[in-house]
Amino acid sequence: MTTTLAIANQKGGVAKTTTVASVGAALAELGHSVLLVDLDPQACLTFSLGIDPEDLELSVHHVLTKGLDPAEVIIETEDGVDLVPATIELARAEAELLTRTGREHVLRSMIEALDEAELSYDWVLLDCPPSLGVLTVAALTAADGVLIPLQCETLSHRGVGQLLDTVYDVRRFTNRGLEVWGVLPTLYDGRTNHSRTVLETISDTYDLEVIEPPIPKTIKFAEAPAAGRSILATSRSSKGAKAYRDVAENLVSRSQRPKPKKKAKK
Repeated sequence: MTTTLAIANQKGGVAKTTTVASVGAALAELGHSVLLVDLDPQACLTFSLGIDPEDLELSVHHVLTKGLDPAEVIIETEDGVDLVPATIELARAEAELLTRTGREHVLRSMIEALDEAELSYDWVLLDCPPSLGVLTVAALTAADGVLIPLQCETLSHRGVGQLLDTVYDVRRFTNRGLEVWGVLPTLYDGRTNHSRTVLETISDTYDLEVIEPPIPKTIKFAEAPAAGRSILATSRSSKGAKAYRDVAENLVSRSQRPKPKKKAKK
């Protein structure tokens, strides 16, 4: 069974792409087959895994808007994960999909097409764009769960309520099985009282589970994309790499929980 996890937060700079690349590499280290899907027109995930978007002729844009077989787009990476890459063309997808019937289901259809072609994965991680537009809604519609990276600063909390409202709408209209897996604290500086206080209040503020451990703030994360690899390859023994390995193990455990039973209607 494939577990599809959307990593979403409409605020930029909260380490969404770093989380997708690092968790994906950590899951691969654990022996899982992993597909990453870059849904951001800025193509940061694609670039950070050593692929220049400008060199690509085919991308996720062609799968979502032209009906291209996703198998023709998948690229193997040095981190042991496969990637459906993005290019700047994806910026047009929002407008092209707006008038299309069933636009919320285009990503789910892509994943189902891979299953039918016997190219199924243990994990599919969806790197959502920093918005609550068509692509994010499509990702939430395709996902079993959503993970929310949240920078340990007060201002980063603004907008999370809007994301949760979108999640609830998706759960109501297009994906009743969608679960909020929790918040992943990122860019955490344990030396400051502010970071520690924010971390302590996240759970109470949003009534959400906090995925442990918090991801520390370190320059090692900024250095990794320049090498076209995740931090697990460029700085294997760093605190950041260890934190993401622990997070991956906790996500595997989370995926094995039985789904909550639906309440019977009275």
